[in-house]
Amino acid sequence: MRAPTRSRPTMPDYLPVIGPSSADKRVIYAFGHQHLGITLGGATGELVAQLVDGKRTTVLERFSVSRFS
Repeated sequence: MRAPTRSRPTMPDYLPVIGPSSADKRVIYAFGHQHLGITLGGATGELVAQLVDGKRTTVLERFSVSRFS
């Protein structure tokens, strides 16, 4: 018997979404790491910590959820 296939959080451009929600800035997105969540978790955690601390970083622009608008 074959195991069922499951969808993984993959974005159309293969980049993760990292950044604040437009609906509520207290919500910070960090998902869609192309099956590399364990590998990229540390770097993503650093970026999320910078957001929580109110620091701005230009690197996050390319990961913004608004790129799909």
